[in-house]
Amino acid sequence: MNKRTAAITAVGAYVPEFVLSNKILETMVDTNDEWITSRTGIKERRILKDADKGTSYLAIKAAENLIEKSGIDPAEIDLLIMATATPDLPVAATGVYVATQIGAVNAFSYDLQAACSSFLYGMSTAAAYIESGRYKKVLVIGADKMSSIIDYTDRTTCIIFGDGAGAALFEPNEEGLGLQDEILRSDGTGREFLKISAGGSLIPATAQTVADKQHYVFQDGKTVFKFAVTNMADVSAKIMERNNLTNEDVDWLVPHQANRRIIDATSGRMGLDDSKVLMNIHRYGNTTSATLPLLLSDFEKQLKKGDNLIFASFGGGFTWGSVYLKWAYNS
Repeated sequence: MNKRTAAITAVGAYVPEFVLSNKILETMVDTNDEWITSRTGIKERRILKDADKGTSYLAIKAAENLIEKSGIDPAEIDLLIMATATPDLPVAATGVYVATQIGAVNAFSYDLQAACSSFLYGMSTAAAYIESGRYKKVLVIGADKMSSIIDYTDRTTCIIFGDGAGAALFEPNEEGLGLQDEILRSDGTGREFLKISAGGSLIPATAQTVADKQHYVFQDGKTVFKFAVTNMADVSAKIMERNNLTNEDVDWLVPHQANRRIIDATSGRMGLDDSKVLMNIHRYGNTTSATLPLLLSDFEKQLKKGDNLIFASFGGGFTWGSVYLKWAYNS
């Protein structure tokens, strides 16, 4: 009997209609298109403008897209993992609401928060459930309404982030496809460099914390960039070495879309040609938990059964890692 692995069998995605371009940002903060593009690779990002819609709306739309494309009965889903840094509410788990709204009536659900690495960690979690034989269909959704926690007078952060969602269905595979290996890491010394300081148990919300803009994302850009470049590249190269993969063996790099220069440093360390690097940062910016599944959805038709994919991510905390996965189907 072959070893049971967890393979991605379907993907879906959703991005809001409103496009926040660099040209529009030029009218909002002291910046310009050339500066943003040269330093980040971002040209535009999508924003969910509806004040009455949260991350759950994005997640539901992405899940519905996957369900429509794959034809799966939502009632067959055993577990829904909601990877997000921007839950609808601080307590009631967003994934639970999403599961109910999409008709996954037999699934249990919970939220997983590891900043920009949330979906990557969710992949690992889904694989563990499936490899154990306990569950057969696990839906992992990465979704974030980053516009809800961004200060649009802060040019260091408002140029980077956008809203979006992506979803991937994991199922058992005995052909040797699916998730092969992972290297996941974290380091709490990074806590001060990328965070929202207020709104948690340490600094509860008050009128003063709101006035002081402590509920928006703070990022020490230089420090985060330095850590991300080094660590994303390190784990990506290490997972190749551990699995005896050459640059010719790797078909696609699926990197977190935080900064074009971080992506380039990672692919360079792996010895990969640009043609093997999946990238849509110019269209969406950094959608945090959604970047990896959005890439899979955008490039689904180019992925072939048996392709070797290396996923890499880096997020606040700090959290980072790499996953080696063999693609399981032709679109």
